[in-house]
Amino acid sequence: MTPSDGAADTAETHEASETRTAAGTETPGETETAAGTETAGETGAAAAEQDRREQELLERVLRSYDDCADPRLKELMGALTRHLHAFVREVRLTEEEWQKGIEFLTRIGRITDDKRQEFILLSDTLGASMQTITVNNRAHGDATEATVFGPFFVDDAPLVRLGDDIAGGAPGEPCWVEGTVRGTDGAPVPGARIEVWEADGDGFYDVQYADGRTAARAHLFSGPDGEYRFWAITPTPYAIPHDGPVGEMLSAVGRSPMRASHLHFMAVAEGYRTLVTHIFVRGDELLESDTVFGVKESLVKDFERRPAGTPTPDGRAVEDTWSTVRFDIVLAPAEA
Repeated sequence: MTPSDGAADTAETHEASETRTAAGTETPGETETAAGTETAGETGAAAAEQDRREQELLERVLRSYDDCADPRLKELMGALTRHLHAFVREVRLTEEEWQKGIEFLTRIGRITDDKRQEFILLSDTLGASMQTITVNNRAHGDATEATVFGPFFVDDAPLVRLGDDIAGGAPGEPCWVEGTVRGTDGAPVPGARIEVWEADGDGFYDVQYADGRTAARAHLFSGPDGEYRFWAITPTPYAIPHDGPVGEMLSAVGRSPMRASHLHFMAVAEGYRTLVTHIFVRGDELLESDTVFGVKESLVKDFERRPAGTPTPDGRAVEDTWSTVRFDIVLAPAEA
């Protein structure tokens, strides 16, 4: 068949189709096809118009920051607006969902006070806290990785000497902790201030009790060769506060409020970047599901349990089992 033959056949077919249509004999399929073509065209035009309206709104909001005198604030607000609008457009947020979101944030504000920061808890459980820490503590040589600060740090924790016990009567299995503080150049860091704090064997921090106790927290200073050592409590898992909006969110999405067992550290020394970190217990079943995403493989340590009656490093008499762990802290230079 030649192209002209095909064109002729097409013309004849079209003419026959028009004759059938005029006679009222068109088939349902032909009617639906025509209607479908028209609808598809209309849908395409409507979609383009919808996209234009959404984009025009975004650009208007971004232009509203043009007179902002603070370049960093302008950058932050612009990026926040772009990402927020992108989220709304990507998920096609409904007005009902928007309202529920506003109610959720309002409830977070209402439960927050000077003792409970539900917004930080939300940030933690969304991984925003951990991502902010990761961004601001850039990798530098073999410097120890940072992790979340947590809500239970207290200024002016008691001073203890090297080898003392920070437990302060808190329940739990005794744990001997030792290590060194050095720079990424390998040089020891004497006199580094080391803050340590943890939950007790029942899974609570001292500040969660109503009696004003101080327990399972202290600060000490590294020795002349950067060495440090102290008695603490073998870390145990515990749940973050989950009786509020954030807890409801975790439950709704099928997540646990549990944190993996850990011991907090903060190391401060002149000329070095302040380090806030934890160490975690190898073998803890919660390492992969820590609800604030604080676990890093380099921070998982071997807490070796010793049988009752085993001699301790400093000669302390321990009637029951105890554990021991080593954690060598490496500080990045302040300018890193």
